[in-house]
Amino acid sequence: MISNSDREILIQYRLDQAKQAIGEVSKLIEMDLLNVAVNRIYYGIFYSLTALALKYEFSSSKHGQLIGWFNQTFIKTRQIDVKYGKIIRDAYKNRSDGDYAPFISFSKEDVQDMQKDMINFIERINSFL
Repeated sequence: MISNSDREILIQYRLDQAKQAIGEVSKLIEMDLLNVAVNRIYYGIFYSLTALALKYEFSSSKHGQLIGWFNQTFIKTRQIDVKYGKIIRDAYKNRSDGDYAPFISFSKEDVQDMQKDMINFIERINSFL
């Protein structure tokens, strides 16, 4: 069991990781490391989602379970707009494709759009917390 003060510290740490990922993605796009940028986009979103889960005392080592919890708890109940469920699903798929599927490449424009979605998602979760 984690204390409330430790929980708050960990939530802030995860939000800081998410914000750091935003800067990393910008640099990776500049360097044309687009598949790596897609990976960091997902993880930026994931870190903010982890902060939300900590706030609500939900824990899972599985990414799919965390996303499912988010959809059940916040999207299905309309506490958070449905577009954020799509953003996390797309980011997870793109990260998986970029990391594991052969011959996958993303255009710079697509990655920049994904980055905007990531920033939007992180800001939404931050304001929700």
